[in-house]
Amino acid sequence: MSSQVPIVFLSSGEPAGIGPDICAMLAAEDLPIRLLTLADATMLAKRIDDLDLEVAVHTVAGPDDVEPQTAGLMQVLDIPAPAAVRPGHPDPANSAYVLELLRQGVALCTAESNAALVTAPVNKSVINAAGIPFTGHTEFLAAATATPTPVMMLACGDLRVALTTTHLPLGQVTKAISRKRIEQVLTVLDRELRERFGLSTPRIAVLGLNPHAGESGLLGPEEQQIIEPAIRSLEERGLSLLGPVPADTAFTPEALARCDAVLAMYHDQALPVIKALAFGKVVNITLGLPIIRTSVDHGTAFELAATGLAKPGSLREAIRVARELAAKRSP
Repeated sequence: MSSQVPIVFLSSGEPAGIGPDICAMLAAEDLPIRLLTLADATMLAKRIDDLDLEVAVHTVAGPDDVEPQTAGLMQVLDIPAPAAVRPGHPDPANSAYVLELLRQGVALCTAESNAALVTAPVNKSVINAAGIPFTGHTEFLAAATATPTPVMMLACGDLRVALTTTHLPLGQVTKAISRKRIEQVLTVLDRELRERFGLSTPRIAVLGLNPHAGESGLLGPEEQQIIEPAIRSLEERGLSLLGPVPADTAFTPEALARCDAVLAMYHDQALPVIKALAFGKVVNITLGLPIIRTSVDHGTAFELAATGLAKPGSLREAIRVARELAAKRSP
């Protein structure tokens, strides 16, 4: 198969969750893409049987053997899990396996000029129960690629929301927000919107941290002391920024029409909004990495594993976006 054709590597995620389910469901579809699933092949075959899908697992040696997907054929790079997998019952003994899927995905993407990594959901608490410090895909992939400033962005069409801080307890957010951090994140966001999404002059709305964007300092000093100086500094460098914008009105249709992306200060300031607007169609994109990575907008949903009730819509969209981004990098 020509290396000119983009390839997507699909990490199947936590084996006891719905990751294997939605990967198998998509294998039943005719997708015009080279798709290689990273997983325990035996586990996948068992899950396919549980779901009563007409899908055959075909193990391959590597990317060169991967053909465009045809309905009913799942091309898999077999990576055995050390412990038996019971749908809905996660075992910390498989946590190292879950992270190995990601490591191999990074290595495969690094070796290909027009590849992307798509990740099915993992469970942070299960991995930490194995004694492995893990706060999320974003942070893990940044460490694996020596990326100083990864930026988590969720997108659905022209609606794009990026985060200044990611997986932090709310009590730690204020300490983590600094002028330097905001400038770094906005610089990455602006660059990636230009280079990957083709926006010549991205317009970015920057949310305030406090209610009503601090109301001139009455409800908190962060807007005046940190966020506004960061915005003004970057505007002098040519970035098109708006803010600090009060978060409670930033997602109205009129406000969104004035920008190409929104930068939130913390996780739950923005994710509940975009998921309420488009859950199941939202794609998580990690900006700033030397590789392309997208993911789903949901978690492992252990209660749905092997029931047939999981929905693959977000994974389908993540694969579509990943392929489009990879195609732009094709030589």
